[in-house]
Amino acid sequence: MKILVYGAGVHGSFLAHTLMKVKGNDVTILARGKRYDELVSNGIEIRHYFQRKETKERINVVRTLDQNDRYELIFVTMQAGQFESVLPILASNVSTNIVLSGNNAKAEEMQNFILNNSRVPKKIAFGMQTSAGMRTDSGKVISIHGKGSSMYGELNNQKTLFPLIKKAFGENYKVKYQKEIDSWLKTHYVYITAMNAMQYIYDDDLKKLSKSKQSLLEMTQATKEGFSVLEELGHTITPTSQAVMINNKWINYYFNKIYYKLPINKAVKGSPKEIKELLVAFHTLKKDATVHTPAWDKIEKEFFHKYSA
Repeated sequence: MKILVYGAGVHGSFLAHTLMKVKGNDVTILARGKRYDELVSNGIEIRHYFQRKETKERINVVRTLDQNDRYELIFVTMQAGQFESVLPILASNVSTNIVLSGNNAKAEEMQNFILNNSRVPKKIAFGMQTSAGMRTDSGKVISIHGKGSSMYGELNNQKTLFPLIKKAFGENYKVKYQKEIDSWLKTHYVYITAMNAMQYIYDDDLKKLSKSKQSLLEMTQATKEGFSVLEELGHTITPTSQAVMINNKWINYYFNKIYYKLPINKAVKGSPKEIKELLVAFHTLKKDATVHTPAWDKIEKEFFHKYSA
């Protein structure tokens, strides 16, 4: 299968590595600038954090996706806020199967843009791999992942593209279908946004944050408010286990207290630009709801006080 991974950051690099292991896949990765040069010179270099091993693989690298470049499947791996810049490119390209992988607050808007501006009919899916990490100055990726899994779905309960996605990952990799993918994406970004924003408010002093009972409980309350907004707007909190956890503030309090003491959490957080994008998206979304969100609003205000640019 001829596959393009559009985006060569932490997630894109691990995704390409995963897809390359499947017999029959012909994988190309799109990168620009310094990252393009790194991949051409050194290939994809990954240090697998938990597995305590390193891999290095040569891969086809391109700088652009032209209109007539045809792939059976295109995975686009980016942070929230970066997707919109590539939507016109995806719409004009002749390839028909596109997967937008990553935090996404505007799935329906993005799908509509691609479909309304495309020359050919397209199938579009959304989701993400379960992994995190960071990239070193040399270009090597430190990837934090388990055995490997991912979750994908299509809007309006469709399942037309999922079989091809599953085939791309092969038999030895867990790929889960998420029927309510838009609700899942919104649940996920609401859940991580308050946590990540608070981390930046504390200037990454996670030891200090882990000791602040007030801030940890405030974070839980903000997420609970966010979930209430989603529910009022007709979204199901997915998975339901997150709603159960948030509704028990003390379970969530002790979970976060322990979490912020772990050394790997700095590699899991989103960038300030991504958190800003998610906060702005949710601020717009909650205008259609009547739920009061004082804890969320306080965290949002404090975050933007630090990151106003």
